[in-house]
Parts: sequence; structure tokens; C-alpha cells
Amino acid sequence: MLATTAEEPRRRTGDALTMTLAAYTTLVVALSVRVLLLPGQSQDYVTFLEPWYWHIASYGGFPALADPGFSDYNVPYLYLLAALTYLPLSSLPAIKWLSILFDLALAYYTFRIVFLLRPPSRWVAFGAAAVVLFLPTVVTNSAWWGQCDGIYTAFLVGGIHHVLRRRPWWACSFFGIALAFKFQAVFIFPFLLVLVLVKRVPWRCLLAIPAAYLALDVPALGLGADPGRLLTVYARQTDTYHYLTVNAPSVYQFVSVPGDTDGVRGAGVLVAGALVCLLIALAVWSLRRGRRGVPEARPAVPGLTDTRIVLLATCSAVVVPFVLPSMHERYFYTAEVLTVIAAFRLPRQLWYVPVLVQLASFGSYLYCNSPGIAPYLSMPAHGALMLLALIAMLRTAVHELRRGYDAPSVPGQAVADRTTAEPTLT
Repeated sequence: MLATTAEEPRRRTGDALTMTLAAYTTLVVALSVRVLLLPGQSQDYVTFLEPWYWHIASYGGFPALADPGFSDYNVPYLYLLAALTYLPLSSLPAIKWLSILFDLALAYYTFRIVFLLRPPSRWVAFGAAAVVLFLPTVVTNSAWWGQCDGIYTAFLVGGIHHVLRRRPWWACSFFGIALAFKFQAVFIFPFLLVLVLVKRVPWRCLLAIPAAYLALDVPALGLGADPGRLLTVYARQTDTYHYLTVNAPSVYQFVSVPGDTDGVRGAGVLVAGALVCLLIALAVWSLRRGRRGVPEARPAVPGLTDTRIVLLATCSAVVVPFVLPSMHERYFYTAEVLTVIAAFRLPRQLWYVPVLVQLASFGSYLYCNSPGIAPYLSMPAHGALMLLALIAMLRTAVHELRRGYDAPSVPGQAVADRTTAEPTLT
């Protein structure tokens, strides 16, 4: 017994050293892969990002944001571009390294969430973070395209982490920052509405979303930007594309409409809204019904457990872009990350879902911005793969919501919604 006690600190030190070496090795390899892609110039970079960067640079950096009409992005991302112009870097590596830094933030929050879901092992959480860091779409989005989808998704995943930690004000603040960076953050808002309706998040905490959004507009207003333009940037974005789908693996890969598509798009938005509202109502009803059905012997078990929170967030991130018209191939980015987290929580049920989502999304990437590289499937086939992933997520979520309580799916795991120590890599 004494020998075992004496060996315990040594074993923990060895585990910590091994974890640290694995973390640094993974980081070096992930960055090396991205460095190989840095010289590539995507069509998005040539058409949008590079002209924006040099416009800002030509007007002296931040003063250029007095009139942000040169870009169709909201000002928080333009702040970052303006900051880059002061660095001794050319536009291409500067823009890409900015996005790569948020890849690391995304992996960090993935680690923390999976550790909360499966606390006995930091290695499981480390594995989830590594998978996210090497997802083809995550690598491509930042290091090849120089896009900023990793930025708003990092804040969304961080917000989910705060939900799991029962920090609703922090969660809503993170969601508001994500919305300020890109409008696609709203894909997670049906999940947030469920949290509010089942009283996991108080209504008043929602005030943090517009507060964070408007606070990020203040520097641009101080520079002289037009308030009306700042507040209507997303309204102008939604009127830019009139296609039923812009290379997105969505339901509209199965819909062909000759001529004007505005009528179909309008009807599609209404149908999508009705479907999302129906799913919200069913989720809230199931959670409240499950809460009433909890036996007296388990009074501490709530209806909305950690597992269900992750499943609902993932379903929201998959369903919304799948049913809405005029979606781009990159709009499943949040779903790509959350399906990995969900699969690490319920590996037996969902191990194949991130694979389906990656096959669907990365194939769509090849269609959109990869001249000379032949996509491996047709676009309707990519839509079918995403549909299979959606069905699997909804089926698993329904199964979990019908359970009277959240019995541990991982041996030795305590019931969800408990207080867990903050994880660290070391």
C-alpha cells in the first residue's frame, strides 16, 4: 500500500509529461501542415480578402473603417484586418495566420468540452481536440482559403462550454461576439432558444447578445462609420445571392427550378422556419415531460443534461443550414466541429457522423474553390451524405430525450450537469 502511494506522484508526473509532449507534437504537425498550404491563393482571397486588406492599408489602417462599405463583412473582422496592416507581414500569410490562430482556440474549447463530458480521461479530450485540428475542412478553411469561419465558430463552441459550466451570461456574450463576426452564428440560436424555454438560460441573459454585438460596433462608430450601415450589414448580405444553393450539401441539391428562384427561396425560408420551430417545440416538450417523469429516487437529475445540450447544439448546427436556401459550402463549419464533439461523447452511436459530414462538406469545398482537383462525388451525393448525418443526429437526440434520465453512457461517468474541475493539458 505504501509503495503504491509513493508511486502515484511519479505516475502522474509521467502522464503529465507524456500529455505535454503529445500536445506539442500535435501542435507542430498541425502548424506544419498549414504552412504547406500558405502559398496558395484562393478565389476568395483574390476577389475579396486581398482587396479589403490593401484598401485598409492604403487609408492608414484603422481610419479606413470610417467607411466600411468596401467590404460586406461586419466590422469586428475588419478590425483584425486593420491590425494586421501594422505588422511587417504581407497580406497573404497575415490573413491566413489570423485564421490559424483561431483553429487553435477551436481545438482548445473542444478539449474543455469533451473533458467535461468524459472527465475520467484527458486523453479522450485530447483526441477530440486533435481530430478537430486536423479536420480537412478546418485545415482548408484557414490555411488554404484564409477564411474566418473558425473565428465565429470558436466563440460558439466557447459559448457552449460556458453553458455546460452554468455561466449563462458568459455563454450569451460569446454567442453575441460570434454573431458580430458572422451572421451564420444564428444557426445555433434555435438551440439557445431551447435553453431559454427550459430555463437553463434566463431570459435576461439574452441581453448579452445584442450588447456584445453593439459593443463591437463602438470603435467603428468612434471612427465615423455610419450607424445605419453597421446595423444593416447582414440584411445586405442576405440579398447578395439568389441561388437555391451555393455549392452547399443541402436539401436544395435535390431541387431544380428553372428561371427566377426568388419565390422558391421565400417559400424555403418559411418552410425552414416552420420546421425549426416544430423541432424546438418537440425538444422543449420532451425535456419538460422527461423532467416530470424523473423518479423521486433521482431528484437531482434535470431534464437538460450535458449530453443533451451537446446533441441539441449539434442538431441545430446541422439542420438549419441543411433546410435554408442560398447556403454556401462553408456554412456547415460549426456542424463539422460539433459532430466530432458529439461523437466523442457517444462514440457507439455517432462515430460515423463526423465522417459523413466531412465527406459532404470537403467535397463541396473541392467544387467551389479547387480548380484542377476533381470532386469525388456529385453535389446531390454530397447532399445525400449530409442528409444521412442529419437523420443520425436527430435519431440519437430523440433517443436521448426520451430517456427518463441521463444514465451514464461511458463507464464510470457521473450523471451529467455536475461541477467538474477545469481541465488542463498538463
